[in-house]
Amino acid sequence: MRTRRQFSREYKLSVLQAILSGDKTLMQVSRELEIGRGLLQRWKQEYLASESHSFPGSGHQPPADAEKASLLRELRTLRQENEILKKALAIFSQGPTRGTV
Repeated sequence: MRTRRQFSREYKLSVLQAILSGDKTLMQVSRELEIGRGLLQRWKQEYLASESHSFPGSGHQPPADAEKASLLRELRTLRQENEILKKALAIFSQGPTRGTV
């Protein structure tokens, strides 16, 4: 069974530099480094889509994704607080029960 190789951001950028500068074709780089053509194409697409946010690394999110996750956490918290307030309002709006002093 083959182990999955991991490549650093710097390595990916150096490989893409060779491809994008026209020094070598994608196929040449694929053969020389024994990296699948499809993987190199994905790296290239990701880099061209957002150079500064490409290849963030494990556990790092692009700013837009981090903001989205933060907003979803906040929404979940606000919904829970809203449910608590609804239950409290229902309890206090019932008024005193009979037989209590």
